[in-house]
Amino acid sequence: MFMKTKKWIFGLIVFAMLFSSCGSFNKIVKSTDYEYKYKKAIEYYEDGEYVKSGTLFQELVNIYRGTSKADKIYYFYAKSMLGQKDYLMAGHYFSTLISEFPTSDYVEEAQYMVGYCSYLQSPKPRLDQSVTQESIDALQLYINLYPFNDRVDEANRLIDELQDKLVYKSYLNAKLYYDFSNFKAAVIALYNCLEEYPDSKYREELMFMLLKSKYLLAVGSVLDKREVRLSSALDEYFTFVDEYPESKYKKEALKFHETTSGLLNYKEEELNIN
Repeated sequence: MFMKTKKWIFGLIVFAMLFSSCGSFNKIVKSTDYEYKYKKAIEYYEDGEYVKSGTLFQELVNIYRGTSKADKIYYFYAKSMLGQKDYLMAGHYFSTLISEFPTSDYVEEAQYMVGYCSYLQSPKPRLDQSVTQESIDALQLYINLYPFNDRVDEANRLIDELQDKLVYKSYLNAKLYYDFSNFKAAVIALYNCLEEYPDSKYREELMFMLLKSKYLLAVGSVLDKREVRLSSALDEYFTFVDEYPESKYKKEALKFHETTSGLLNYKEEELNIN
């Protein structure tokens, strides 16, 4: 009985503290003492209470527009949004800070944060990667503008990570056509992937899929298209083995070569007889 009473009293105290805290914050929100509100917004931010700091800074953005504190308020509002994991709004306010206060002391960090906020929004590789490219562009701009800043190494690391995601996305798109046996589309997609990312870690596999796609497209073609496609598949074989003479796909590639050569030789013999 005593323990239940003790828990009830403790719960009541916690509730009272929360109610008091909410009441105090509501008074700050309603206050017209903007210097006090600004001071409390900074305090809330430093204490990690980003919802409260963001609420106050949102109002103060308009109140202090055109003053010497305007850029600082934009900066902390953006940081409050970041703390709330609202990366879209955080990036927006960092961008606004850069455009409206180009000489601000916060511009350098804001430029990095624009790219970083997009990085945090970058989706899984199978989804649209527009935001990923936006992040790469923003981070590269930061590196170009501030090549000697301490964050450059981190920006380069993020760019590498994002580039890997774009490469993987392109690889998945090409492989999808290949897996569904749409070899005509696969050839185009695989070419594009290899051209766009020539140093990809998937290069050997992509080149083999291109060879196999050309081969299967050729042997399944109507007669008037077969010879040209067989010749293209044969050329692709030589390109592949020249670059990867000891490839793990070597045995299967050799079978394609034998079959393709045989079909082309048969075609030549047929033409000579006629």
